[in-house]
Amino acid sequence: MKTNPADVIRSLAFYIVFYVGSIFFVLTAVLSAPFSQRVLHAAARGWSQYHRLCARIFLGIRVRVEGTPPAEGVLVAGKHESFFEAIDIPALMHRPVPFPKAELLRIPGWGRAARKLGAVGVERDQGATALRRMVTESRKFAAQGRPLVIFPEGTRVPHGQQPPLQSGFAGLYKLLGLPVVPIAVDSGALYHRRWKKPGTITVRIGERIEPGLPRAEVEARVHAAINALNPVAGPPTRAG
Repeated sequence: MKTNPADVIRSLAFYIVFYVGSIFFVLTAVLSAPFSQRVLHAAARGWSQYHRLCARIFLGIRVRVEGTPPAEGVLVAGKHESFFEAIDIPALMHRPVPFPKAELLRIPGWGRAARKLGAVGVERDQGATALRRMVTESRKFAAQGRPLVIFPEGTRVPHGQQPPLQSGFAGLYKLLGLPVVPIAVDSGALYHRRWKKPGTITVRIGERIEPGLPRAEVEARVHAAINALNPVAGPPTRAG
């Protein structure tokens, strides 16, 4: 795809303003982590809202939310096409609990702040042991009324692709016994890794899926719901 010079200029301006401004929010989060969860959560939400503001002003990207985001202890399963939705979660929901890769939680300073915020680290190579630990931590946060946010396809997926869900999703759904709220997003069409494009990113909150369904049924319903804004561009491939 040919690069539009205007997209390059807009993206460069966005990178400069957003990342320089992010220093304030990151420092606030790291410094407040040992002392105040209220300030820590405010910093996370403020950073996410600042990201939306920068995207609108410099990139010409607006966000349209269809449906009501969950405000309770449910399992939220989202489509992951770009870094946009990973950053946007705190602006979309109240005190969400993300599931980042465990390596990210080992970063000095940032990792401590993330754990205090309520992140549940994902150890992809530890199988059942890691799943049991994740379930224990997740139940604690769900009991506090906080939505648990995962990307069940396992990694960022280019817009137009619909890989199958990772096997860990069904295990988490069964063991937690929580309803699932699927969320579709089409950010990959605009929010590219390098030069981003103007337009509207749609976030669609799907219908609530109750616990206790057979694995095949819940996987099929979640897969269809999170890909509702994502036309298939080619044969599905297993997410890595």
